[in-house]
Amino acid sequence: MMVVPAERMTGKELRDDMGIIVNDDRGKNNLSENGNVKPGDLILAPMDGFSDLPFRSICRELGSAMSYTGFINTLDILQGHPRVAQKLAFLSEERPVVFQIFDSDPDRLLEVALRLQKLGPDRLDINMGCSVNCVSGRGAGAGLLRTPLKIAHIFRTLSQALAVPVSGKIRLGWDDDSRNYLLVARIIEENGGSLIAVHARTRVQGYAGLADWDAIAEIKQAVSIPVIGNGDVHTVADIERLQAHTGCDAAMIGRAAIGNPWIFSRLDRQQVPLDQVRAILLKHLERMSFFYGSELGLVLFRKHASRYLSPLPLTKEQRLRLLTAESRVEFLKLLDSTLEPA
Repeated sequence: MMVVPAERMTGKELRDDMGIIVNDDRGKNNLSENGNVKPGDLILAPMDGFSDLPFRSICRELGSAMSYTGFINTLDILQGHPRVAQKLAFLSEERPVVFQIFDSDPDRLLEVALRLQKLGPDRLDINMGCSVNCVSGRGAGAGLLRTPLKIAHIFRTLSQALAVPVSGKIRLGWDDDSRNYLLVARIIEENGGSLIAVHARTRVQGYAGLADWDAIAEIKQAVSIPVIGNGDVHTVADIERLQAHTGCDAAMIGRAAIGNPWIFSRLDRQQVPLDQVRAILLKHLERMSFFYGSELGLVLFRKHASRYLSPLPLTKEQRLRLLTAESRVEFLKLLDSTLEPA
């Protein structure tokens, strides 16, 4: 059974047959009455393997306006995959919370969405942006962009059946010859979608090349529901440029937030004092250890630690020792000795 950290259990607990416990505090969130984002305009992107409760909660405290879970395969939920509970666990302080799911089958999406809304998310999001072959190649994720009529069916069915809003995260199309983002955006809105997040690249691009911010601006002009812009936001200056260029309602930040969650406080990493870096490192490791257990938490933390440490003037040996520490105590001891003034 997955339980959120005891010291943070301030709301009413809600449990379902998947054995997931979450905080239920639906009266306190950052959604306006019409479902728009407020008051923050920066959001941590859903990233598989990164957007877990420990990292999301830190980003939320530093200013991220919503918490998206990492995307979840509907088959994992239907088949009772043991890791699903951890992916769906959240704190009431994270609200508004968005559960993101993916599949190519409208019936499975509906069945899972009806099940998940019992856990009290603030919205359900359909992933139409994942570009990896094992997802998009079977028609899910960005693969859905090749079947606009299916997208219409999915959003119409879910928006009519669910009590929570339904949103979607899209790319610009499958490739440069099928950039159908305006069609898809209008379909989402016309079939009950409440919000669109746009990664301004095609599926074929993956994460290569430049994000097309002009396309985000076109979508913002074409629909009346909120539009979140995503792609090539690495610095605070990029945030301002994206918002000025596109008029988007919020900016979604993914890879640039790993190692710099302070970007949600509009701070570039070089602006963050060393004592704050140390404090967040310790807080993040503590939450990972509590959430996953000491051993696994430390192992999973290493990918974050590598990014936190990358701007620091460490030798190759110092970095290796930190990233191969075998216990939390050893990591903290090595960290403090490394950060001590020469």
